[in-house]
Amino acid sequence: MIKQDFLEKQVNSSYLAIGSNLGDRLANIEQAKKLLVLNKIYIKDTSSYYETPSWPNRNFPKFFNIVLKIKTDMSLIDLFKIAKNIEKKIGRKKALKNHPRICDIDIIDFNGINLKVEFSGQKIETPHPKMHMRNFVIFPLYELNKNWIHPITKVKINHIINQFKGMDLSDIRIV
Repeated sequence: MIKQDFLEKQVNSSYLAIGSNLGDRLANIEQAKKLLVLNKIYIKDTSSYYETPSWPNRNFPKFFNIVLKIKTDMSLIDLFKIAKNIEKKIGRKKALKNHPRICDIDIIDFNGINLKVEFSGQKIETPHPKMHMRNFVIFPLYELNKNWIHPITKVKINHIINQFKGMDLSDIRIV
């Protein structure tokens, strides 16, 4: 029998995507990484920085994006709360969906399982429901884990990458 307090302190492996398209994009992401560490989130690995056009409105400023592989003993909800608090600390303000933002932190994968949780009126879902359609998530994730498999579809990441063609490939570049 496993003691309950042991389960509460279980180490969770997760991937976070961080993006910024306002202000000093690089500094914003580095500040987010620093605040994650200060909140006892261990960064195991970091992808390169990728620059991509804003989506869906390409007239907005370009994004810098990275993916982090992290370890934490936090639950999904606690990790979500920390991520949202960090966004606010860096200066994120409420805006329309997909509008420019100083910092955006998304939980891409949490322990390689499919989870859906509601917290304070917000839905938290892992894997991120749109991640497989976003080159700015898939390419940095592939850089960190070439063997990653989508927890729901069971599709390997290299097969997901193969769906990106033409504009999707020319739109993304390592900074």
